[in-house]
Amino acid sequence: MKPIDCPSPSAMRVATARAAHQILEDDLVFKDPFAVASLGSANAASLIREPLVHNDVSSRSMRAAMVARTRFAEDSLLSAIANGTVQYCVVGAGLDTWALRAASTLPAVATFELDQPSMQHWKARLYAENKWAQPENLRYVATDLREMSAVDGLRAGGADLSKPVSLSVLGVLVYLDNDIVEREIATLEQLAVGSTISLDYRLDETQLHPMEQVMMQFTASMMAAGGEPWKSSCTPQRMGELLARAGFRVDEDLGASDLNARYFAGRRDGLQIAGEGFRCLSAIKD
Repeated sequence: MKPIDCPSPSAMRVATARAAHQILEDDLVFKDPFAVASLGSANAASLIREPLVHNDVSSRSMRAAMVARTRFAEDSLLSAIANGTVQYCVVGAGLDTWALRAASTLPAVATFELDQPSMQHWKARLYAENKWAQPENLRYVATDLREMSAVDGLRAGGADLSKPVSLSVLGVLVYLDNDIVEREIATLEQLAVGSTISLDYRLDETQLHPMEQVMMQFTASMMAAGGEPWKSSCTPQRMGELLARAGFRVDEDLGASDLNARYFAGRRDGLQIAGEGFRCLSAIKD
């Protein structure tokens, strides 16, 4: 069974970056044995046949950013699980493979994948193509954050909101208007104490060096031309204030230089993130 074209270009772009990392780098920051096959047979074959197509300067920087943010979020998740959390919510899950990778080692952790119905249907077809059984602890919840909050999605999916939940919100907020982002963060107040969140957000251009502003504007124009325009941005201070109102305390808020120091220091291949345009943040509800 061959899946139709992926309905989300951004989901495919992120998944391709993670898959290319498995092929092009020897020292893996993020290990994912399902990454290549998760692209679908035709896309996987193309990547395997011509991986260097994805190794220009821009692609390398994006790949570094994608694997670093995923590693950052899953490091935070593992800390939450070690502290007793057994509910994980992937907002805008796309082709995320956590549930597959954790099915045998962490079966007690319920995973809720929130995404557009078309993306979830495509992903289910891909699982069938690869003969991957859907993990018993994985639940798809059709959610459009423009109409329904992640908290409401969790509730609809059967999550126990009286107990902590760990959320991952990667590559999502930038595609939402600022007012929707603020509304979404405000709803997190409904989550139980001990809940955690990992997210990435676009840094407000006023916080950037002029050259990085030009880089950001160019990339934003490319995203808009592809039909997925960037809509929101924020300062670290503002993001901290929004989370504090919802009862969350920021644990880490890292820029590219911080992520490079953590995940890419001393590499022989020079893989790293270029530009401070996006930040990764983790927070916990006290």
